[in-house]
Amino acid sequence: MYQYTEFDRQFVRTRAAQFRDQLERWQRGELSDEQLLPLRLQNGWYIQRYAPMARIAVPYGEISSAQLRMLARIARDYDKPEPELLAHAQATQDALQAAQPGLTLAAPPLRYGYGHFTTRTNVQFNWIPITRAADVMELLASVHMHGIQTSGNAIRNITCEAYAGIAEDEIVDTRPFAEITRQWSSLHPEFAFLPRKFKIAFNGAAEDRAATGWYDIGVQARRNEAGEVGFTVMAGGGMGRTPVIGTVVREFLPWDQLLNFIEAIVRVYNRWGRRDNKWKARIKILVKAEGQKFIDDVEAEYREIVELDGAPHTITRAELQRVQSNFVVPELKAADRPAGVDTGGQMYQRWLRQNVRGHRLPQLRAVTLSFKRAGFAPGDADAATLDALAQLADAFSAGEARVTHEQNLMLPWVHASDLPALYEAARALGLARPNIGLISDMIVCPGGDFCSLANARSLPIAAALTELFEDIDEVTDLGPIDLHMSGCINSCGHHHSGHIGILGVDKDGKEWYQVTLGGSDGSALSGPAAPGKVVGPAFSAAEVPGVVEAVLDTYRALRRSAAEHFIDTLRRVGHEPFKQAANAARHGSGHRTARVAEEAAA
Repeated sequence: MYQYTEFDRQFVRTRAAQFRDQLERWQRGELSDEQLLPLRLQNGWYIQRYAPMARIAVPYGEISSAQLRMLARIARDYDKPEPELLAHAQATQDALQAAQPGLTLAAPPLRYGYGHFTTRTNVQFNWIPITRAADVMELLASVHMHGIQTSGNAIRNITCEAYAGIAEDEIVDTRPFAEITRQWSSLHPEFAFLPRKFKIAFNGAAEDRAATGWYDIGVQARRNEAGEVGFTVMAGGGMGRTPVIGTVVREFLPWDQLLNFIEAIVRVYNRWGRRDNKWKARIKILVKAEGQKFIDDVEAEYREIVELDGAPHTITRAELQRVQSNFVVPELKAADRPAGVDTGGQMYQRWLRQNVRGHRLPQLRAVTLSFKRAGFAPGDADAATLDALAQLADAFSAGEARVTHEQNLMLPWVHASDLPALYEAARALGLARPNIGLISDMIVCPGGDFCSLANARSLPIAAALTELFEDIDEVTDLGPIDLHMSGCINSCGHHHSGHIGILGVDKDGKEWYQVTLGGSDGSALSGPAAPGKVVGPAFSAAEVPGVVEAVLDTYRALRRSAAEHFIDTLRRVGHEPFKQAANAARHGSGHRTARVAEEAAA
């Protein structure tokens, strides 16, 4: 895990102090709400549907036990709404729930005192009063955390695949490059007010586990024929109203030119990106509209940076080695505890298959804890759970954990001999469900329960689907399926890349949901990144669980064997049988039987 230098520590402390000064000036009336807006956004503070939302950066997903304990403290002591505010919010949600005929499963009550892990490895709090924001930022700075550029039209939190530095199939550990990019982009004066938000992802393995095709800039590690390290660079990926897969703008970029080339891309975007229409302001619109001209402009800008400016951001080998040296492999010792679990038991063996991965160090394993628990929204962890996670990280993973793209938490330094004891401890917390990569391991944004941008709530649907997929035997039989859900077109739940995607939409002031099939994040299982296709008109909240059941029944009926995955069956037979089954489910025509699937196929 990256070890902060004294400069790093002073940087985040100074930023926290600066934010306190800004808030105090606002409270004294010296700054207006409009003047405070860009200042708080640059530190990760939004005003959401009912209360402020704080977004905390976890660069490339790495988080220490000390940081988890601090998040627990913040959840416990600061994530507290006034009783009147909470009562008003709950009454509003109850009214929305009552307006959804046929949805008998109520959404979980609005809770507080917890953090939410996001797809971009951030942590969010939903109820911290803005008047206490400066206190929170100072507490975070004490454990080297911050919210710098987690919002606003700037370069956001840099992400990596969760297994960076430990994967068996790794080409190069991209964490040092991500950290160098983070340092370069933080408070970059030229790029503080881009046309729109800007996101960068790194992937260092043979398999793309960082969904790089969906990012404004996606960076994929490569080695050329001479064995030299470089990167394939893509630009212009993104979800939202117009899902676009990134375009390759450089097939092989030498590693030392990474920052110079990224600067060229961002400069071209900053110069020509749309500023008159926020829906057309992302770089994906510019790349799609300009095509080869965009690539040519980037290359011309890059040549000027190198030839006229002297390539000022060339990464020297000494600098790379300096940053690499701050990614310390921890002291690794097995706990040597007696196992209290039947290691031959079916559930333990399933957990080993689904939640445990190999490691570049043969005596170690990477273990994912499932945050898809009954009674909790996907990705949520209350203060008690955050404290318990810190204990697990200390006991089993040298004090380190990682937030994953799928809203789970992974322990990267677990001795194989400690797996039985870890399983027992995780099971006691409800975090050992053997469902990683299966349909119940769904990605879900907070939706209309909290977000002021959302058209519909996602948490009630997630709760209904969680109940639907309680049977682990059925979930295992269905095999790998990515189910992603967003409460609005901003796509924070990455519905476009789901094998099954669910999107909340507004129709005449009511909540409806579009269903898409066949999306991909670019992983080896899913194939090249691609957006899913809509299977029919929007469905009501009450219809969504039945529609998902109908789609899955169709898959069972049409797959060649249990070994053929859902996405492969869908691509082989096409969307039409699934579309017919989904629309038949709207009318309650017996979607739970294979007969419907067979009729749809015919």
